[in-house]
Amino acid sequence: MNFSWQEGNRLLLLENGEAFFPRVFGAIQRAERTVLIETFILFEDDVGNALHRELLAAAQRGVRVEIMVDGYGSAELSDKFVNSLTSAGVRFIYYDPRPLVMGMRTNVFRRLHRKTVVVDDVVAFVGGINFSAEHNTDYGPEAKQDYAVQVKGPVVADIARYLQQAIGSEQHTRRWWGSRSHRPAVNAKPGDAQVLYVYRDNDEHRDDIEVHYLEMLREAKRDVIIANAYFFPGYRLLREMRNAAQRGVRVRLIVQGEPDMPIVKVGAELLYNYLVDGGVEVYEYIRRPLHGKIAVKDDHWATVGSSNLDPLSLSLNLEANLIIHDRPFNQTLRDNLEALLANDCQRVQEDRLPPRNWWQLSKSVVVFHFLRHFPAIAGWLPAHTPLLAQVGEPVQPEMETQDRVETDNPGAKS
Repeated sequence: MNFSWQEGNRLLLLENGEAFFPRVFGAIQRAERTVLIETFILFEDDVGNALHRELLAAAQRGVRVEIMVDGYGSAELSDKFVNSLTSAGVRFIYYDPRPLVMGMRTNVFRRLHRKTVVVDDVVAFVGGINFSAEHNTDYGPEAKQDYAVQVKGPVVADIARYLQQAIGSEQHTRRWWGSRSHRPAVNAKPGDAQVLYVYRDNDEHRDDIEVHYLEMLREAKRDVIIANAYFFPGYRLLREMRNAAQRGVRVRLIVQGEPDMPIVKVGAELLYNYLVDGGVEVYEYIRRPLHGKIAVKDDHWATVGSSNLDPLSLSLNLEANLIIHDRPFNQTLRDNLEALLANDCQRVQEDRLPPRNWWQLSKSVVVFHFLRHFPAIAGWLPAHTPLLAQVGEPVQPEMETQDRVETDNPGAKS
């Protein structure tokens, strides 16, 4: 399934759960026909229970509600939580669930990592925010800094059509908007956003999101800011970041300084010398764990989505981003990132770089060879046709028309 740039969209940046959850719940409360949701994590906490109440109420008033959660990320939901939804008519699906082995989850790779909501084919939400209380800033020191976008307009039909196929829905979106297939120029109408829905699967769209990042870096003229939670990208992307910096583009990278998993910082630090030596400004976000997957370029390009810049997201997981051409949205996201840089980030200066010795050099050589060849390595990892297990029905193999979009199996992180 291929999508074209769509014009005439309206966007709203949503920062953290305080902005995201009320908007999503409000949309569900107003739903008249359909609610479609995909998420990596749904926890049975305050946020998950609030979503449960809204979905239950929507189903009880006759709205068709379908939700698919990842079998690894949402493995601990109780039967009571799920069955109360299915009893009300909610279609509840686990993406590739696997049995526990000695009490441990084993299906780590090739995960459903998208976080997407579509209501009535009118409004959609795309980003990195899961349905869990840790995305609210009052959660405490471990609260995640994260982003999503609310979008209304023609691109919503594309997002809905993809979700319907991914979930195996019987619904079919009527596309009453026209489609433009050309690559958009910078907006002629302020606020009239041009948006492209881009996804990554393990079939025909294995590197689509990475390609957009590469093109963005090659085309940048003045300034790029990338904020990414799990940063360990392929060699091509690292090289293009350096190339952009060396031709005079100011390239700033924000990574986790207070990571939710220590290995995340260890991996990113192995790349610091290469990036800083090439002119890239590297910053660590130190207020709390960074979970965002966002970027801006110059004065009109932006992206918000679920895709990290690491091997799992770029080569294994099922992901989705919006690529956005819109000056006002770019400015809104840029202002947010500039505030983070000024108030909550610490720059990695020369004196903070890892030592330059034979051990560090050896590790760097191994890392760069790994990053150069990981896409091929990923193709060798165990692959199978994923199961879509609908609660209340026997477990079935993937629906051929649906999961040809997401063949193989899954990969991790939130």
